[in-house]
Amino acid sequence: MTDLTTPPADQQPAAGTQERTEIPADRVRLREILPAEAESLRDGGTADLEWLGGEPGDGTRVGARMMAGAAAAGLWQAGWGNYALVRVEDGLAVGGMGFHGGPDGGRVEIGFDLVEPARGRGYATEALGALARWALSRPGVEQVIATTTPDNVPSQRVMERAGFSRLPDIDGMLAFGLTG
Repeated sequence: MTDLTTPPADQQPAAGTQERTEIPADRVRLREILPAEAESLRDGGTADLEWLGGEPGDGTRVGARMMAGAAAAGLWQAGWGNYALVRVEDGLAVGGMGFHGGPDGGRVEIGFDLVEPARGRGYATEALGALARWALSRPGVEQVIATTTPDNVPSQRVMERAGFSRLPDIDGMLAFGLTG
């Protein structure tokens, strides 16, 4: 498996020929969702992926809707969108994870979800650690943050196991961060 990096904008392939970023973790790989695939997910499709349990999670569809909107507005940046978490052992997609946009003031924010049958197996922790390391290796990124509701203890544990530390709350959400 190749760990592709996102080339500078002036070196990116033409539309329709774009290479996708893939980031390896241990038992999953993060496969970049391209804009047309985000539209598919937004519209109830599967982005040509086979999903554990048959369907992507609601959070994956919400992220795809945000990404499709950004792409339509000309704001999507390769590498800084959404990723499908694909299980290495069988090629099934088990969740989605991605950025809420490109770097802003040295910071990026990540959101994630897993399909129900994949929860509690460590996939999110592996993927979050890999995606955060990838982001922190990019120029201008000094901190990766993630937020969750106070009652979402499983997501809080994922962030802690991935090395994130507790930050001050952001708009009533619990915030966690990782610095490079």
